Amino acid sequence: MTNLVVRRPAFRIDETVPFQWQPGNPAFGVFANAFTFLAPAFERYIVAASREAMPRITDPAVAAEADAFLRQEAQHARAHRAHAKALIAQFPDLEDTLAKANAMYDDLYEREGLDYHLAYIADLEATFTPLFKMIFDNRASFFAGGDDRVGTLFLWHFAEEIEHRSSALLVQRHITPDPRYRLRQLRRVLAHVAKVFDGVLAGFEQHVPAEAAGIPLARVRNGASILSDELKARVPLRRRPPDVGAPPRMLERVPTRDLAVMTWHVATSQLPRHDPADAPLPEWADEWFSAYDAGADVTTYEGARL
Repeated sequence: MTNLVVRRPAFRIDETVPFQWQPGNPAFGVFANAFTFLAPAFERYIVAASREAMPRITDPAVAAEADAFLRQEAQHARAHRAHAKALIAQFPDLEDTLAKANAMYDDLYEREGLDYHLAYIADLEATFTPLFKMIFDNRASFFAGGDDRVGTLFLWHFAEEIEHRSSALLVQRHITPDPRYRLRQLRRVLAHVAKVFDGVLAGFEQHVPAEAAGIPLARVRNGASILSDELKARVPLRRRPPDVGAPPRMLERVPTRDLAVMTWHVATSQLPRHDPADAPLPEWADEWFSAYDAGADVTTYEGARL
């Protein structure tokens, strides 16, 4: 039987939540908002692919894992839709940005087959454990001082991604036994994700005023670009003094060692023999689950024990 738990925290998201909810790290605030616009489309894609895969799953344990996985992802989509709706209430033209993200995943689902969909999901899900470990290990630099109505939504989502870290690969490997198929699709997968993310950021730049964004939106880029730019900025021969008055880079306060370790584990997560069960895990995820199990209000930083 699966050990995944479907949780439904009552996040207090409404239209009073500011677009720039994290003034201490405004690049992360915008990045997280983009994640919110991408998440419902991606998670609906996960649910559709998982349901399509169900009739082909012959192992009851894998079927139970797939069912719990898609139910967790459905809750994530619900919460991010509420956040996106709150932002659209303030900037109505963002409805078009959300619709375009959905359309890109709908088009992908129609264009490709089930093997590709499961590889796409497994490729991305495999990167989440090292990425979110880095964020949890440095959570103060990402969340402290921000609006906890939004911040705790992301903490919950990221913690559950750690919990179901093996689910997508279990299903993908059950349906597609070829151990190298997932790796062969990786370049196309990453290109599609970057295209969706860049489209969302372009929508923000078009529809959200600069004063609401709290940072020049042209400076915010997709995840791969943010990481590569940050690592380049730390190379001694390329390092240059920061612009006076410029907001901090999203990853500026993260130790170089943490970024290097994350990069290594993201890369190795794509190898055919990767086993998420062996991945280094953030201790703080267990603290979050313990707080939830004890009945703490995890929709506040105090309850989530930030």
